Amino acid sequence: MPSLDLLSTFLAVYRRGSLSAAAAELGLTQPAVTGQLSRLEKELGEPLFTRSRHGAAPTGRAVELAARIGTRIDELRGALTAGPEDAVPLDRVALGGASDAMATRVLPALTPLTTRGLQLSVTLGLAEELLAALTAARLDLVVSSVRPRDRALTATPMIDEEFVLVAAPALARGIDPARLAADPVGALAHLPLVAYADELPIIRRYWRSEFGRRPPNRVAVVVPDLRAILAVVVAGAGATVLPRYLAAAALESGSVELVHEPETPPLNTWYLVTRATPPRPAVSLVRDHLLQRAHAWGSL
Repeated sequence: MPSLDLLSTFLAVYRRGSLSAAAAELGLTQPAVTGQLSRLEKELGEPLFTRSRHGAAPTGRAVELAARIGTRIDELRGALTAGPEDAVPLDRVALGGASDAMATRVLPALTPLTTRGLQLSVTLGLAEELLAALTAARLDLVVSSVRPRDRALTATPMIDEEFVLVAAPALARGIDPARLAADPVGALAHLPLVAYADELPIIRRYWRSEFGRRPPNRVAVVVPDLRAILAVVVAGAGATVLPRYLAAAALESGSVELVHEPETPPLNTWYLVTRATPPRPAVSLVRDHLLQRAHAWGSL
């Protein structure tokens, strides 16, 4: 069984995103951190990080290990280094994310922690706004579909979501299959779009990934909630791009149909983002719990 020192070093590298940052946090030299991490990888029989000039990116095994041991290491450190009066309780965590992701996945997954005394304060909004609030210390943790560029923030990959292009049956069946195969942008150009924001963030990404250009379509509705978008599309207002997990029930019931079926479905990653400074134990608990649940989900 790996020693506590090796696991603590692993956790510091995982949370800080680099060996040098972990060394600074632990009060060790970078070669010492490298050596301890190599010993742990040897004991486990597989690599835990992919090293590059940008830092240390965790492997799937590292994500799984961090989810299992993270809060336990924190609790053990507290038991060894502090008296009962110094123990940090499960206090308030300010969490941010998109309304649909919060409602359908994240908040239900965190319910077991609230029964243990955790208090959640949830802010809903767009990724860039939430990440700015995190940088300004108004939030503790953000579930983001955008990887932050700010070096003051640390992003841990959580899970991948698959996107599908859908419309109500009457609209989907009005598309010429032959033209769709030869000229997909032209074949779809008559469809009104239902979008998450004026910049068409999800739809634009799909069009560029699959068709190599922005959509020329008219935008019929803009609403920053994917569940509302699905309801409007079911009603026949237009076509949209949604995560498959949100569209699955409507696809199964026939309320919407796939408009386009790519060979390789486009994916997007959710990130758990904190400030680069070591988070409070309660924030670490929430993050590690979500990583553990996401590992069980597999993909969305």
